[in-house]
Amino acid sequence: MPKERYLYEVQPLSSLRELIELAKNESGDSIAYKFKDSNKEIVSVTYSEFYEDVYSLGTALADLGISKTQVACIAENSYKWINTYLTVLCSDNVFVGIDKELPEKDYLHVLTDSDTEVVFYHQKLEDSLRANRDALPKVKYFVGIDRAEDDGEFLSFDLLREKGRALYKEGNTSYIDMKNDFEAMKMLVYTSGTTGLAKGVMLSEKNLVSLVYHGLRSATIYSRCLSILPYHHTYEAVCGILVGIHKRVTLCINESLKAIAKNLGIYKPDYMYVVPAVASALHKNVLRNAQKQGKLKMLLTMMKVSNALRKVGIDLRRKLFASVHEGLGGELLEVVCGGAPIPVETAYFFDAIGIMILNGYGITECSPLVSVNSPKDSDYRTVGYPLPCIDIKIDSPDSDGIGEICVKGDIVMLGYYKKPEQTAEVIKDGWFSTGDYGYVNKKGQIVITGRKKNIIVLDNGKNIYPEEIENYIYTLPYVKEAVVYDSDDNGQVVLCAEIYPDPELLGDSDVNADICGVLKELPSYKQISKVVLRDTDFVKNSSQKIKRGEIIKK
Repeated sequence: MPKERYLYEVQPLSSLRELIELAKNESGDSIAYKFKDSNKEIVSVTYSEFYEDVYSLGTALADLGISKTQVACIAENSYKWINTYLTVLCSDNVFVGIDKELPEKDYLHVLTDSDTEVVFYHQKLEDSLRANRDALPKVKYFVGIDRAEDDGEFLSFDLLREKGRALYKEGNTSYIDMKNDFEAMKMLVYTSGTTGLAKGVMLSEKNLVSLVYHGLRSATIYSRCLSILPYHHTYEAVCGILVGIHKRVTLCINESLKAIAKNLGIYKPDYMYVVPAVASALHKNVLRNAQKQGKLKMLLTMMKVSNALRKVGIDLRRKLFASVHEGLGGELLEVVCGGAPIPVETAYFFDAIGIMILNGYGITECSPLVSVNSPKDSDYRTVGYPLPCIDIKIDSPDSDGIGEICVKGDIVMLGYYKKPEQTAEVIKDGWFSTGDYGYVNKKGQIVITGRKKNIIVLDNGKNIYPEEIENYIYTLPYVKEAVVYDSDDNGQVVLCAEIYPDPELLGDSDVNADICGVLKELPSYKQISKVVLRDTDFVKNSSQKIKRGEIIKK
């Protein structure tokens, strides 16, 4: 039997309104958000100010008659996005977060399929929304995040919130009086799609509150976060924003991926949520800088020496790698990584220099966190322990114990919006089939082997999980991105590795020989027969996951 794991003490939570009320009442003067304004000046917002902004915007929407409907937001990460998000979550409406990078036909599909009546949008979309006004008959109002004026239908965010602020202070209780059904749909999240047929995942307030409470019981965070991932994804929207409020952190809003390095120095976060692509980029950037300075060999040697010292109880990582830490802001203690398997070498790097790497696993349909490593017992080769509010089963395991991961519990979605048949395909007797394959180790931690849809079946019937092989390839310092897929070789299925290398670290390396070297422990049927080097990076979605379906198989 797995040993009993450590769980953190967390303040109980009964609703999302209580979430912000507790933050205001107990930490009202603490800084909730920091961000740059249009003049690049740093703005700070306290929890009390945030609470008032939520109730001001909520009162304005209620005054417009917006109740028991869907409210969408399609905009860049910003404080106003978060203001809109919590305002809707604490009302009797449903929040619909939409990827701002979607093509026009796709975001129009989401707006119509979701039955949205109010759209908060960024300025770049106004011409498109006006041109397609007739295609959105259910939408009553469009609220421009950066709009200065109203025209009765296209409204200004600032003017709307200030009108609500005046009404709220005058005693208007239309927003305060709204009642929620704790188990009804509260958030509608459309899964990543490229055809406009993405499915809407229905999450309840119960789902979200359970995730916040049990997520914090499983793994703690610190006091200051650099918020970098897209807010329309549940990873950042729930684990980043909602969990952050209950922990009373200061969330520092990063304006673009290009600004991460600079903002690490400005905000000096002590923790971050990232996807593997971001973690790997930070890792490779350190190696690249060391290479330029002629210190790469010394850095790698120091990591080995430091790890040896740790085995005898001497931990000098923060001193030995002080210059590396300074390049990451100087105060970074923890990196929480999810969304895909993290390359082992990247996880090893962060651990070796003294930054806790907490690997986790989630899926939108599970609000989204299923499991996460605990700082008290972390093993980055796994995705950690399941949240204490759920049950896990491995369906139809093979001889190695690998099967499809299924989840049951308070974080499992209500279903897909207006798609009962597709819901029934993935939820049976309360068990949600994730589409991910893996197993549970002796300690009770989940190990992911790969996505069901990515499994490669060889001519001999062997199943290959490409992510497993990619993790080995990522241990090569010069590999920035890698995808393994099946390729035809004179009628025989073989494995191909397509790689986007860092030219500065690649040098005159023998890539074929290097790959053979890192894969030498794997059986023959998992060996790579063909290697393709790319000049450009892979096409990715907005959460920086590689779009495997768009890779041309050579």
